[in-house]
Amino acid sequence: MIEYTIREIKETEIPLLADFLYEAIFQRDEQTLLQREVIEQPELQIYIENFGRKDDNCLVAECEGRIVGAVWTRIIAGNLRGFGNVDDETPEFAISLYPEYRNRGIGTVLMKRMLQHLKTKGYRQVSLAVQKDNYALSMYQGVGFSVIDELDQEYLMICLLADDLKKV
Repeated sequence: MIEYTIREIKETEIPLLADFLYEAIFQRDEQTLLQREVIEQPELQIYIENFGRKDDNCLVAECEGRIVGAVWTRIIAGNLRGFGNVDDETPEFAISLYPEYRNRGIGTVLMKRMLQHLKTKGYRQVSLAVQKDNYALSMYQGVGFSVIDELDQEYLMICLLADDLKKV
């Protein structure tokens, strides 16, 4: 078993979110990976640009002094909306780990900690979009996300956080 700690991101570590944004992109074919510059597209930059605003939250997994994974949320409203946008009050969820740290339970722990963090901050729900064939789909469902809409290639999911809300 691998030892790691979960903690809030430090301001000096925010530039690492660019790496984790790239890692968060589901790539079906590992032989023909997207170029890293893909994260410069506006529809992806909105997930990390000027991170640190009021509704931005980020937890990281640290192993032997190295950040190996991150889960972050932000409310992405306005003209350019996130892929998982459901409204102007619901934070969108993003998570990724470096490949060598996947399938070790770290992502699940990161997600559960973030869900608890958001709940204590008073958010009622959190959303995300996931490709239908993404292996992480079962992890999202396992921590409480439910499909609320089916698009062509992806699902729109929410996780209810407030005790007074019923599961979708």
